[in-house]
Amino acid sequence: MSIRIGILGYGNLGRGVECAVAANEDMELAAVFTRRDPSALKIATAGVPVVSVNEAEAWKDKIDVMILCGGSATDLPVQGPQYVKLFNIIDSFDTHARIPEHYAAVDKAAKESGHIGIISVGWDPGLFSLARVYSNAILPQGKDYTFWGRGVSQGHSDAIRRIKGVKDARQYTVPVPAALEAVRAGKNPELTTRQKHTRECFVVLEEGADAAYVENEIKTMPNYFADYDTTVTFISEEELQANHRGLPHGGSVIRTGTTGHAQENKHVIEFKLDLDSNPEFTTSVLIAYARAAYRLAKEGQTGCRTVLDIAPAYLCAQSGEELRAHLL
Repeated sequence: MSIRIGILGYGNLGRGVECAVAANEDMELAAVFTRRDPSALKIATAGVPVVSVNEAEAWKDKIDVMILCGGSATDLPVQGPQYVKLFNIIDSFDTHARIPEHYAAVDKAAKESGHIGIISVGWDPGLFSLARVYSNAILPQGKDYTFWGRGVSQGHSDAIRRIKGVKDARQYTVPVPAALEAVRAGKNPELTTRQKHTRECFVVLEEGADAAYVENEIKTMPNYFADYDTTVTFISEEELQANHRGLPHGGSVIRTGTTGHAQENKHVIEFKLDLDSNPEFTTSVLIAYARAAYRLAKEGQTGCRTVLDIAPAYLCAQSGEELRAHLL
């Protein structure tokens, strides 16, 4: 029997989940749920119903795992505890500082309803979290570094688009090469925020907009650009569409450490991602953990989990025998 997947929200993540479901033979897309008018939403998979979120409760016995594709700022803190009362859920909540709070809320609702909720799934938090935990366990004497990019930051791009006079924009987060090289060489540098990453902004102005004003607003924006060396390049809308349409991203988690009685031997562990499509890769991770949620639920487990709580074998379509024979 196929694992019946529901998608709640049909933006970049929702479309990515749809692609990922199609790539996994043990899954099927049961329905897409939207806050928009369902009749106005066209999805890529033929024959799959598009349903109002207001009708979700009627589907509670028709979906094995619901993938929540909302944003971390306002959607997921509400949707997680709400929908885990009806379904087993997966989300990509990525506000690191609020993960314990979100975990507690989902865990309470999941245990009360008898469901499984797996939160903060993706690549950071997610796969990068696993890399940090494995590396810390293996090299307790060491230092952690995380570099993001070169890739499009959707949140920072949106922040630029909100500035008066900006028609469209893309912002790239870029690791500083010298910092990355020093870490990979095992030099254990102490790095400030500015020393680790730069930000590149490509901006399309509204007609008649003040370029100097826009550039100053970007470079002085607190929490986004003020703490970084930031370059602003003004380009045409045609150039933006031609050269900056995609959503690439990636990065590295690195731990440098030592072993030996005198800590004389140095080691570097690096987990690296280079992604053409951030949302499509993220949703491929979500779907793997949907398989785990389905299996945990079949075992009768309830409550909230993160990627740190789940054995790798639960993610794979192959049996334990196949994994031991071919991937171990």
